[in-house]
Amino acid sequence: MMPADDRYVTFRELHERGCFVIPNPWDAGSARLLEQLGFRALATTSSGVAWSMARADNHVALDHVLGRIREIVDSVDVPVNADFEGGFAIEPEGVAEHVTRAVATGVAGLSIEDSTGDAANPLFDRALAVERIAAAREAIDASGVDILLTGRSEGFITGRPDLDETIRRLVAYAEAGADCLYAPGLRTMADIEAVVRAVAPKPVNVLVGSGFTTVQELARIGVRRISVGGALARVAWGSFLAAAREIASEGTFTAFASGIPFSEIDGAFADPRANDR
Repeated sequence: MMPADDRYVTFRELHERGCFVIPNPWDAGSARLLEQLGFRALATTSSGVAWSMARADNHVALDHVLGRIREIVDSVDVPVNADFEGGFAIEPEGVAEHVTRAVATGVAGLSIEDSTGDAANPLFDRALAVERIAAAREAIDASGVDILLTGRSEGFITGRPDLDETIRRLVAYAEAGADCLYAPGLRTMADIEAVVRAVAPKPVNVLVGSGFTTVQELARIGVRRISVGGALARVAWGSFLAAAREIASEGTFTAFASGIPFSEIDGAFADPRANDR
């Protein structure tokens, strides 16, 4: 198993050059399969984790989230980044306290977003949002663990798709100590490239939840990291529901033909290291 210190170093090195995909598992099994496919780092997904617990996104309690993060970290050797939502607090002091708890799970990175969950006022005031990132940075530094901090601005997925304001926020988050910047919901190459230029030389994460681009295209404009959020979980749930709906409505079982063979999936989890992690 890769020592924790090596995971921190490896994760930072991935952000220094080139472009890599950091897919999003939601439990130990999905994490193990992604690791076996050769991905060099993984990231949790708040939505994927929530759905696996029969909850809506952003409606899972902190203790449960921390438990799932630790489960995923312990199941693989590669670095794991935590989707830490809004830090599970409003005030910077609360964010700092919870980030300290997240550090203890063994994650190599974590993200803090600026969405409020209030449809009428979906983003924290910019000044408060910057203070929250600074508090997360201070908590990480105080821990003595070299965790990579990602600052997220959520305007494009909360009904406030203002590129100029998004860039202002991301630049401010970088100045407050964020190592990587992320604005989920950007869909045009021009907008993505504008963000990359604005925060350079710090790396940018881009969310890809549909086929609107490719790894090659994003790498060409300088994107360092590509995540998929809950997209893999949606694909898994889609196949599950298609088969279940066929049974419920038709009384037939033809969808099972697309399932992975038992021997293949069972063999993927026959790793003797599993009980040693």
